[in-house]
Amino acid sequence: MARHQAVHVASAGAPLELTDVETTSPGRDHVRIAVAACGVCGTDHAFVNGGFPGLSWPLTPGHEIAGTIAEIGDGVQEFAVGDRVAVGWFGGNCGHCTQCRKGDFIHCENGQIPSWHYPGGYAESVTAPASALARIPEGLSFAEAAPMACAGVTVFHGLRETRAKPGDRVAVLGVGGLGHLGVQFARAMGFETVAIARGADKKQDALDLGAHHYIDSRAGDVSEALQGLGGVQVVLATAANSQAMADTVGGLLPRGELIVVGVTPDPLPVSPLQLITPGVSITGHPSGTARDVEDTMKFAVQSGVRARIQELPLAQAAEAYTAMDTGKARYRMVLTV
Repeated sequence: MARHQAVHVASAGAPLELTDVETTSPGRDHVRIAVAACGVCGTDHAFVNGGFPGLSWPLTPGHEIAGTIAEIGDGVQEFAVGDRVAVGWFGGNCGHCTQCRKGDFIHCENGQIPSWHYPGGYAESVTAPASALARIPEGLSFAEAAPMACAGVTVFHGLRETRAKPGDRVAVLGVGGLGHLGVQFARAMGFETVAIARGADKKQDALDLGAHHYIDSRAGDVSEALQGLGGVQVVLATAANSQAMADTVGGLLPRGELIVVGVTPDPLPVSPLQLITPGVSITGHPSGTARDVEDTMKFAVQSGVRARIQELPLAQAAEAYTAMDTGKARYRMVLTV
């Protein structure tokens, strides 16, 4: 039996430790991926600290996986050994539940997420359902592809699902791991792009990433600042701060949309009156399917959008995780194998 290295978290809140585990062959409709890179996502904090129900310990985190198919199981026809693939938050769907039969694969009743339903990508090898696989296009390295499987698809697909059209004004709340990609994608999609973040120190980065305008949320009323620009059709809220999200609602144009992708359990302090008169909507957006990940990566190659990443080897997974968890990372950490 072959073995590979993987990061284990023994129990909720325990340290990340590199260990040897058995490499098993993939079952039916599954493939085994030789991992080349795995992004470190903010959501990994919830996995490491037991924040999801029914987690199995020891747990291997990681749901921004990029690598090469090393082995295929029975029934896999559309992929072959050697294919370059990515697996993100969307870690596979069943194909037969009510939501899948509607074609709404992201809401599969038996949907899987790497590190929750099977060991994740902080490892040399990952076995995943073929339904989770997104083909990595030429022109995108493994380290560039990995963050696109979760952070990238979340903001790209979130923006393209709105009613905004090229030339419309769109704001991105937060210029961090998600937001720095949101600003780039918004600019590349042809939107007049507004970046909103705390403090003047983020302004130059936001402009370098493609923002046409920058609003410092500490400097005054954000909604007034947005209306001063003429109002926005969409706010893509990547900052995990409910009050900051609510502070943008008054800046939306009639029938505008607040798209929520920043994860926080805190209630949104928004009144029905703020929604009714201008007819604005607030929508939660959950990542994207394997096909959406493919579209994201293809558009990234076409447009030049890239995550700003810092790479560390798998052996330094604990350091990479801590850098992201404490906010010391510059946008995204990527583990390389």
